[in-house]
Amino acid sequence: MPYFDAASAAPLHPVARQALLAALDEGWADPARLYREGRRARLLLDAAREASAEAVGCRPDELAFTPSGTRALHDGIAGALAGRRRAGRHLVVSAVEHSAVLHSGDALEAEGGSVTRVPVDRSGRVDPAGYAAALRPDTALAALQSANHEVGTEQPVAEVAGACREAGVPLLVDAAQSLGWGPVAPGWSLLTASAHKWGGPAGVGLLAVRKGVRFAARGPVDERESGRAPGFPDLPAVVAAAASLRAVRAEAAEEAARLRALVDRIRARVPELVPDVEIVGDPVRRLPHLVTFSCLYVDGETLLHALDREGFSVSSGSSCTSSTLEPSHVLRAMGVLSEGNVRVSLPRGASSEDVEAFLGVLPGVVASVRERLGAPSDAAPTAGGTAEDLVLDSLGKRCPIPVIELAKVIGDVPVGGVVTVLSDDEAARLDIPAWCEMRGQEYVGERAAERGVAYQVRRRA
Repeated sequence: MPYFDAASAAPLHPVARQALLAALDEGWADPARLYREGRRARLLLDAAREASAEAVGCRPDELAFTPSGTRALHDGIAGALAGRRRAGRHLVVSAVEHSAVLHSGDALEAEGGSVTRVPVDRSGRVDPAGYAAALRPDTALAALQSANHEVGTEQPVAEVAGACREAGVPLLVDAAQSLGWGPVAPGWSLLTASAHKWGGPAGVGLLAVRKGVRFAARGPVDERESGRAPGFPDLPAVVAAAASLRAVRAEAAEEAARLRALVDRIRARVPELVPDVEIVGDPVRRLPHLVTFSCLYVDGETLLHALDREGFSVSSGSSCTSSTLEPSHVLRAMGVLSEGNVRVSLPRGASSEDVEAFLGVLPGVVASVRERLGAPSDAAPTAGGTAEDLVLDSLGKRCPIPVIELAKVIGDVPVGGVVTVLSDDEAARLDIPAWCEMRGQEYVGERAAERGVAYQVRRRA
């Protein structure tokens, strides 16, 4: 069964498995103890730290192992903010950061601090000048991911790091998605990563803090991991994480070229095979193994279940695949279509045959889901009715139903006529403007309604 969700968790690398099994026998003791077993465990821990630091590009004494990448982000942000509390309580982040970063920002605001969320363009990339403009004299910390976890877009880390350096603000880089593919651009002050993203075991995060960066760990601390990750470490998992990071980095150049070619094939073929599809993310400055696309008139959850029945494991940022029923904050920040969203992230070793098989079943799966939802079969509207304005009540209906109903009635007004869609689904704020752009219609705007929101669309074609 082809597994195409490596961005969530990569399959365990063979080197990680070997190192984990060996360390279970040799590294079970407390590395803080001075007897023989403890010294042996300490040697393993030191070797893992040196190997990880080499991959990160920092000194071994600047690197701490944490229980997860999320924990590394939470602790890194909290520690940097506390260490620079005299500078101010302002945090700058991009609008498409991992939820762990955004949740840390929410916590800061709840405590009286402030957060600036820098917008991105439709490819998901921040403008370095716009990011620099968000820095203030009271900015304590800036955070920017090296590459986006949902759409694969690489961020201008070097340019932003330069702006932060000129402003005297430390930059934290979330390198979870990119570290296995190569080193992060220089200039960062703090860096975090997560082992299960590159084929290491889950439960191991990395937190690197450059010497000279003001940092004050929050909460109770002990002597372990420079006081940044208290408690007994999962040494076998740490050893396996370090061993697999070294292994994947040795394979990265060759595997990246191979997977990029497969992703390029998906990016080119999906719009040819499936009508009304939007490929999202930067087409060039992106991770080599990841591609995301959205399909009009498709329920994302139903689409993912249908692909799973065909043997393909993929993920989605669609609102209908989450318990919140809100569109992905990444897709929302980009202003792109959220319905029928599919993220394909190929694991190392993914084959051309698996990709061709996926491309073979995708058109039929999408067509089947559209048929079940009653999507219009003809994308071109009719000549048009006589009513200049039409109100479409889609209250209580989840996307893509409001968009499907809009597509069915747009032909009932003449060119220049307006359809007002009443919807209380948050995803409509993204999907109706995206539909207009894809179908050549004009999105007029939105206004508050007695219930929900009124979205206005003027027929142009």
